Amino acid sequence: MEPTKTPKKRKITGVVVSDKMQKTAVVEVTYLKKHPKYLKYFKTTQRFKAHDEKGEYHVGDKVVMEEGRPLSKTKRFVIVARV
Repeated sequence: MEPTKTPKKRKITGVVVSDKMQKTAVVEVTYLKKHPKYLKYFKTTQRFKAHDEKGEYHVGDKVVMEEGRPLSKTKRFVIVARV
C-alpha cells in the first residue's frame, strides 16, 4: 500500500501592511494580470490575513506565506520567513 501524498502547499510572497492584531498580520500581494481584449498588463492587489505566532513581522516587511489549515474564519496562511 502506497503512503498518501500530501498536496503541495502554496507559497506566496507579499508585504505586511498591518500588524495591529494579536498573532495576525495582513499581507498584501500584487499580481500582474493581462487584459483579455487590450492585451495590456495591469496590477491587482489582494490582501490575506496570515498567522504570526510571535508578532515578529511588522509593517513594510517582505514575507513568504504558506497555505495551511483554516485557523479562523478568514485566516488560511502562516508566515514562514522574511525575504
